[in-house]
Amino acid sequence: MRRLLATAALTCTALLGLAGPAAAHNTLVGSDPAEGAQLTTGPGEVRLTFDQPVRAGEGYNTVNVVGPDGSYWTDGQVRVTGNSVSAPVRPLGPAGVYTVGYRVLSNDGHPVPGKVSFTLTEPGGGTPAPPPAAADGSQQHSGGAMPIWPWIAGAVVLVVAGLVLALRLGKPTDEG
Repeated sequence: MRRLLATAALTCTALLGLAGPAAAHNTLVGSDPAEGAQLTTGPGEVRLTFDQPVRAGEGYNTVNVVGPDGSYWTDGQVRVTGNSVSAPVRPLGPAGVYTVGYRVLSNDGHPVPGKVSFTLTEPGGGTPAPPPAAADGSQQHSGGAMPIWPWIAGAVVLVVAGLVLALRLGKPTDEG
């Protein structure tokens, strides 16, 4: 019985010891306009800068500028250049807080959502863009990230193998 417990403990320790830290995902390190900026005129584009490269590809990355009244102001395709993601913006309309919502795909395949806000202090004369087709978040991409189930299955196989080994080695021999 002691061998069984010792083998089970060693197996669990090995499994936990082999589990490495999770891969770090992209982190926003800067934006233009900056978080909390006070602008008298709207920007012609928004630019988000991350600490790692962003995976390029149509449909992977979204950037939306939403006005104080809930209208959309992004006008055109999102562009990815290394660690930078940008999107053109229409001339803004009402004064107030505008939110730049984003969802980018890390180079490791994981989506990274977030938002940045800035304030337009003087109203502009622009007209909003139509809402984006996938504004409801219905468009999902796996991005080629590896699912977790193979890791779980592998851990179960290792535990079962350890227990079988412990039971076989732990049987007393018939010496007579």
